[in-house]
Order: sequence, then C-alpha cells, then structure tokens
Amino acid sequence: MNPTLAEFQRQFVQALQDDGGAAADPAWVRQGGFAVYRNTGRLACRDALHANYPVVARLVGADWFNAAAEHYLRDHPPADSRLLLYGARFPDFLEPLARAHDLPYLVEVARLDRAWTEAHAAADASPWQADQLAALPPEALPALVLRPHPAARWHWSAQVPAFTLWSRHRADDEPSWGDLIWQGEGTLLTRAWGVVRWEPLSRAGCAFLQACADGLPLPRALQTLDALGTQVDRGALLGRLLQQGAFQPPSDERTPA
Repeated sequence: MNPTLAEFQRQFVQALQDDGGAAADPAWVRQGGFAVYRNTGRLACRDALHANYPVVARLVGADWFNAAAEHYLRDHPPADSRLLLYGARFPDFLEPLARAHDLPYLVEVARLDRAWTEAHAAADASPWQADQLAALPPEALPALVLRPHPAARWHWSAQVPAFTLWSRHRADDEPSWGDLIWQGEGTLLTRAWGVVRWEPLSRAGCAFLQACADGLPLPRALQTLDALGTQVDRGALLGRLLQQGAFQPPSDERTPA
C-alpha cells in the first residue's frame, strides 16, 4: 500500500535525520542515491553552523565542533531550507557540553556569534540620531518610547570576558589567556549603516536597552538603572547609544518642520 503524501513527507524527513540501513526503512531510503543526498544535506547544515558560529569553532577546534554539530543536527534539524539563520538553539545546546569539558566561556561566546548573525540578517531601518531627539519638544519626552534598531543586539555576560574573547577572535587577534581579566562584560552589535559593528557595552547600557525593548517610556527606562547600585551618566549613555545607531525612529515620531 502506497503511503499518503503526509506519511511520505514524514518518512522523508525522518530518513534524512537517521543513518539509514534499518530493515524497516522503505526501499528508496536504502538506495545509494538517497545516502548521497542525506550526507550532502548534513554537510550543508554542518557548514552553516560553522559559518554561523565561527568563534566557537575556532575555540574548540574542527573535530570537537563537527561532533557537536552532528548531535545538534539530529536533535534540531533545520525547519527552513535557508540556512542563514540555522542554529538558533545552538548556544543552549552547548551548555551541558561546555560544563562537561570545563569551557565556562563557550556558551557566552556562542550567544555573541548568534547575535552577529541576527544583526546581519535583520531588517533595514534608518537610525535615529541625537539631533532628532534634541528637536523634540520637552513635553514629548515623558511619553517617548525609544525603539531599539531592528539590527541592534546586546548581551551582558555576567562572569566571563565574553566580549574580549569574541571580538579578538573575530579580528584574528587571539588574546593571551593569561592576560584575560575574568569579569563580566557587555556587548552591543549594530548594523545601522550596512555593516555589523560591535562595541563593549556597560551593564547599564544593556539594562537600558532592554528596558526600551520592553516598551518603557524614556524616563522609566532610565529609572531602571537605579537598581544597578552604581552611578551612571545617563546623558552620556544615551548619547553614545544614539551615536552607535542603536535606535530607530519612534513609531509615532512627528518630524519637525
């Protein structure tokens, strides 16, 4: 009895994930041509993970990375034939492996690799400039909600120097492990002018951007910084983020004449 289209599609996807060779496999799965197709698909997924997580691959080496990629592919096959964004769950997948192999920095570095990919693939938008903010009437500021740019990504690594490790490897300038200062670091990635750029970002900067992303008006977003227990030059922080293209125009902006 021939399978229905839905059954065939399920069998096809399952066969791509399995190694094949089981007696219960359909005859077409055991043909040599399908094995070539399966291996080609796996290689494409592995290469996509390597391209999307280049610093992770450099830190652990090809053999370690390829073995992890094979396990990830079995657990998380691609849901989209476009592999540019494949591997969204890879940082979480790496957590138990990183613990087992005493690599405390690996997951944080993976999150920055992922942030770069998302910034690269994000929608385009014009950055909101400091002079545009300054042109708003004072009465508009209490209700102003700053919207992070679609390509802006930020991450605070609480215990490891993830930005230093990641950015130096991205620039082919591997740091000396003995020179690393093992403390928390923040990262901001932007692509407001067509090229992904990255900068270190304070804990306050990460917290402020998250408050803006949560939809808090500007005064309340700034007030969240009080919980950090440190002195923050709020004007300088806001000016720096605007300069780096971290925001897009407010949705209800009225451009002054």
